[in-house]
Amino acid sequence: MKRKEIQKTFSILAIGLSAALSLSACGNPSSAGTNGEVIVYNWGEYIDPETISLFETETGIRVVYDEFETNEIMYPKVEAGASKYDVICPSDYMIQKMIDNGLLAELDFEKIPNAKANIGQQYWEQSKGFDADNKYSVPYCWGTVGILYNKTMVDDPVDSWSILWDEKYKDNILMQDSVRDAFMVALKLNGASMNSTDTGDLTAARDLLIAQKPLVQAYVIDQVRDKMIGGEAALGVIYSGEAIYTQRENPDLEYVIPKEGTNVWIDSWVIPKNAPNLENAEKFIDFMCRPDIAVKNFSYITYSTPNDGARELIEDEDIRNSGIAFPDLSLYNNLETYSYLGEEGDALYNDMWKEVKSN
Repeated sequence: MKRKEIQKTFSILAIGLSAALSLSACGNPSSAGTNGEVIVYNWGEYIDPETISLFETETGIRVVYDEFETNEIMYPKVEAGASKYDVICPSDYMIQKMIDNGLLAELDFEKIPNAKANIGQQYWEQSKGFDADNKYSVPYCWGTVGILYNKTMVDDPVDSWSILWDEKYKDNILMQDSVRDAFMVALKLNGASMNSTDTGDLTAARDLLIAQKPLVQAYVIDQVRDKMIGGEAALGVIYSGEAIYTQRENPDLEYVIPKEGTNVWIDSWVIPKNAPNLENAEKFIDFMCRPDIAVKNFSYITYSTPNDGARELIEDEDIRNSGIAFPDLSLYNNLETYSYLGEEGDALYNDMWKEVKSN
């Protein structure tokens, strides 16, 4: 997934936290590096660098920071064990795969008190889709996938995935160039689970995507943001965090979660079984769950925080109450997180996606 690779060179909030950060520091700051290190493996541009500096200053623990572009690049490095990481931030379905293959350590939440104190209950519940007993992961960022549309170019109600098959908008539709996201749209429109491995469900979704293809201007990832801002398309499938930014740049844009349901994605902190610095890993995750730190990261990366304490610190009322950033998930039907489908399931999806792209 590419949702974390956009450039976060803007701030969507005006949050006066300098005083709060000073007051919330625990004890006397130590010199960074005197208490060992913690090796963190995270998505690119997916943390406010200042929070790392604050952690080092407060704890004396040096942060060794490494980045990955996709879950699929991250996984084999962790599986091989050649690189020893202490903290990793995979996505939902990949966490399930790592649990199934015995790569993750169960978390000691007594050592991570800020997680239980600040992460909202609905996010723990949503996480059970990939971490059944909430033993291995702590939610870090989350969001939805929906339709972004230009109000000056679309004169029909936008409440269903079906509008992406309306011939009126031929060459003005942008689809995600992602097998799971593309099939999610078609599966949901057909009333099936986005985690289905039923051949009938997938064949019907494949045929629907092939039928849609002549209407699609482009299959894109990051470009959906720029094209929609520039008025180059009327409708696009997009991640909610990017939708927040696009609306700031172009007020004619609106974001909706279709009535058939969608993907609620969650990226979470985990600790590998072979973590060389377990205690420091627990301290790092606990620090990132502190409300003042979580709100800084939210401001920097724009993807929604599951930290209820952080949300209370957001001074901009429009953002704090945004239906895009913080939708009430109880108002929507058929919301799912991606599950790990196994090697056979992945192969089935990939084969059918090749058929869509080749037709």
